[in-house]
Amino acid sequence: IMNAFGLIQIGLILSCTTIISSLQCNHLPLQQRKVVENSLRLLDKMSKKFPQQCLRDKRSFRFPTQVLQPKQKETVGVAIEEIFQHIFYIFSKNVTLAAWDGTALDQFQNGLYRLIEQLEACVIKKHTHYCRSKEASRLKLKKYFQKIDCFLEDKQHDLCSWEISRAEMRRCLQLIDKVTRKL
Repeated sequence: IMNAFGLIQIGLILSCTTIISSLQCNHLPLQQRKVVENSLRLLDKMSKKFPQQCLRDKRSFRFPTQVLQPKQKETVGVAIEEIFQHIFYIFSKNVTLAAWDGTALDQFQNGLYRLIEQLEACVIKKHTHYCRSKEASRLKLKKYFQKIDCFLEDKQHDLCSWEISRAEMRRCLQLIDKVTRKL
């Protein structure tokens, strides 16, 4: 009798967990918008204004906007998750020379990390198969973020390279915000 009761309890816990995670997935777009808005605010808080001496190093990395314009919502979701992972990766390396507000940077990283975990749980569950267009999107994003990563490395992660990268990440997040508001 005890084993049957234990199995019933386990079954109830699993079904509640599934319901809770599906509810979290239903609220994901709203959550995502909040994280993007907060991330933009934190990026601004990290450093007050763009240093004049960095203007000469400014680059155009050319964000592949087409990755956020496919017909299917799912494809956009996968691209957005990918973008957040790349941004998190970039802001997890050699940030010491940036001389930014450390608390704002930590909050920025933590917010991105939590959102990535939620996105992985919701988005990837549904879409394990990538078609060619999704793979092409992934490659375009990878190339774009590699340019930024190489730029940071070439400049030895100096203050200006970080400020330029911060401005670029701000543009990325603004694009995501624009797209998620339309979905």
